[in-house]
Amino acid sequence: MSPTPHHLWQFHGGLKLQSHKAMSTARPVAKTHLPAKLTLPVQQHIGDAANLLVSVGDSVLKGQMLAEASSDISAPIHAPTSGIITDIAEYPIPHPSGLKLICLVLQSDGNDTWCEHQALENPLSTPPEELRQRVRQAGIVGLGGATFPTSVKLSTHAQEPIDTLILNGAECEPYISCDDMLMREQAEAVISGSQLIQYIVSARRCLIAVEDNKPEAIEALQQAIKNSSSQAIEVIKIPTIYPTGGEKQLIKVLTQQEVPSNGLPSDIGILVQNVATAVTIHQAINTGRPLISRIVTVTGEGVKQPQNMHVLLGTPISELIMQCGGYHDAASKLIMGGPMMGLALPTDQLPITKACNCILVENNAAEAPATLPCIRCGACASVCPAQLLPQQLFWHASSKNFDMVQDYHLFDCIECGCCSHVCPSQIPLVQYYRFAKTEIWNQERERIKSDHARIRHDFRQARLDREKKEREEKLRKKKELLKKKKRAEEANRTTADAEVDPKKAAIDAALQRVQAKKAANAAAEAVSGKEKSDEQAKQ
Repeated sequence: MSPTPHHLWQFHGGLKLQSHKAMSTARPVAKTHLPAKLTLPVQQHIGDAANLLVSVGDSVLKGQMLAEASSDISAPIHAPTSGIITDIAEYPIPHPSGLKLICLVLQSDGNDTWCEHQALENPLSTPPEELRQRVRQAGIVGLGGATFPTSVKLSTHAQEPIDTLILNGAECEPYISCDDMLMREQAEAVISGSQLIQYIVSARRCLIAVEDNKPEAIEALQQAIKNSSSQAIEVIKIPTIYPTGGEKQLIKVLTQQEVPSNGLPSDIGILVQNVATAVTIHQAINTGRPLISRIVTVTGEGVKQPQNMHVLLGTPISELIMQCGGYHDAASKLIMGGPMMGLALPTDQLPITKACNCILVENNAAEAPATLPCIRCGACASVCPAQLLPQQLFWHASSKNFDMVQDYHLFDCIECGCCSHVCPSQIPLVQYYRFAKTEIWNQERERIKSDHARIRHDFRQARLDREKKEREEKLRKKKELLKKKKRAEEANRTTADAEVDPKKAAIDAALQRVQAKKAANAAAEAVSGKEKSDEQAKQ
């Protein structure tokens, strides 16, 4: 059965690269042995680290939540098997610098005993928000490499209606074949997951994009669609050009639409999900299983038996290499991811995380050639799929002019490596862009930290000022109360005095009358005495 005819468009630039995929697709996906110890970073996603729910010494069951999402942009971590938490400390994670993060160490008990979990009955009759919450609780993130919490992407339709769901099965980077094998072997789960996503976001149609070098996957998906009787899902065969699997590039190829600079696909009514993410959504809703494992491609000329493996998260990379027959003697370089966008690892004693889709072992890796000055040939600009100006980005990034580098749309760079691949001067351009992005993010974090400190200071000062005003107001009211009390007492005394004065006035008047009478009597006696004296004198 051939895929549905669909008009395709081209994006700017890109490269035709040797695929090197056949070496890892000759065998079915193998299941790894149960490891004795699993190391689980609490941050395996973009966003905030998860909050721990367990302690050292706790016994846990397979599928049990060990750490819960700490914010909207976060994702839980679950136990990939049953056992005991033996340590919670900083351990190295897959990163070129040997970066350490807080990790849970789970010692397997060998029983692989599941916790209670159950499928959701009639999911397509369940409110979409309930399904989205189940996706969130299952710890599902984008398995194409970005590891952005999937529940957040499924909620974008609340602001912008989604018309088209695109399932990304392009898998354009050389050597990586985990999505190819997943589509071959779990096509029904891919279609089931796509139907669930369509229902959650109310998408009108679903386009499953698969590069034309994956005929078995295309055929399997077509048959699964036929079995599902879905009329809203199409498999689209697209040219094998790197990096067609980039989100914005794939949208351009399938719809001719372009995502605005610094914008999101949801801004133009499109949602893009990886095919592996769709399968984990199917598992979370239809079986109740959280994200505790994934398919990983173990490949390259440096490993003896390249193949795809179904791996429990937290499994040491060294165990995968061992189950693939070990290293060839000439093995010289270990990479997580592909040769274009992958990260060189310092050791294989690192755990598989949600972000890991491929372990690439290179043979006789040549030393990096000497870097020469830029000759302004423009080759980098001609292959840039984001239509940026890599030369200007390089100059401003190397001079740490981070304002200018943003003016040239640094954050539209998808770090595909096309520019570095064609540079005749062997300038590691992507490393400069990553450095600039990291520095800008660090500056932004410091700015936010400074703003928070200022806000805390302003809040404290406002609180002190408020408390001072409250004390002053309390003192003012107390003084006012004392004044009122004093005035009241004086008024009471005046009233009392006014009540006593009439009696006193009457007494005083009586005393005055008595004194006046006495004075009158004395004067009368004096006159009478004088008259008697005068009469006696006459006689």
